Amino acid sequence: MSRVKILDDLRLELARIALRHGFAPEREAAFALGESEVDQFLGGGLNRAALHEVHASWADWSAAAGFGLALARRAAPSRPLLWARPDFLDDEAGRLNGIGLAEFGVDPALLSLVRGRDAQAVLRAGVEAARCKSLGAALIEIFGAPSVLNLTATLRLARAAEKSGVTLFLLRVGLEDAQTGSSAAASRWRARACPSRALAANAPGSPGFEITLLRHRGGAAERSWRLEWLRDQGLFHQISEPDDAALPRALPSLFADGATSNLRRRAG
Repeated sequence: MSRVKILDDLRLELARIALRHGFAPEREAAFALGESEVDQFLGGGLNRAALHEVHASWADWSAAAGFGLALARRAAPSRPLLWARPDFLDDEAGRLNGIGLAEFGVDPALLSLVRGRDAQAVLRAGVEAARCKSLGAALIEIFGAPSVLNLTATLRLARAAEKSGVTLFLLRVGLEDAQTGSSAAASRWRARACPSRALAANAPGSPGFEITLLRHRGGAAERSWRLEWLRDQGLFHQISEPDDAALPRALPSLFADGATSNLRRRAG
């Protein structure tokens, strides 16, 4: 499918979202994560109408996806979401799973998925999403460190988000620390999966994340927490007893039918 056709289809979908949901109401300037220690460290939370980055190695791609999705849920609890990702990730990492989304606390009917054939197409979709005032938030998933994802590209995303009110989450997976580069993001995080706390009968607990704030425009940075995502409350909670482990992976149910063996070869 050509880039022009993908963008035309995306614009049509965004127009449908606008008809169904109207424009987003006025929001508070910031959103809290729900864990008081983190929110206090951030000075009250993260900015809406801004670009935020979540980094992860390939081994922790599901943690980046889950943490980013949870942030989007916090930023826009009842507004439509859009997720843009390279189409090869559907085959290699797994497709988004509607049942898993619902179990995570996200209504699948409120999420639109856009697939691009490469990073450039995904970034173009992200810019279009950032301009749509009817969206609450958008996730833009990029593998590695493509040359098109530079400071200029992130400035374009950040400015569009500031103008429209849409909160953007750039998920950068398969990324080494040395590949980060400059960015206009208001915050930058690293996400890893961590064991969750066991429930009754040692049943799997809530999704667990080890997150590190690498940079924050407010000045605070380089702090790590172990958090779990509480679906029913729609918020994060600090894991106070990390040794009481039940499930070592964060979010296996968000995706289905993944096969990772050829990912690095196909991604270049």
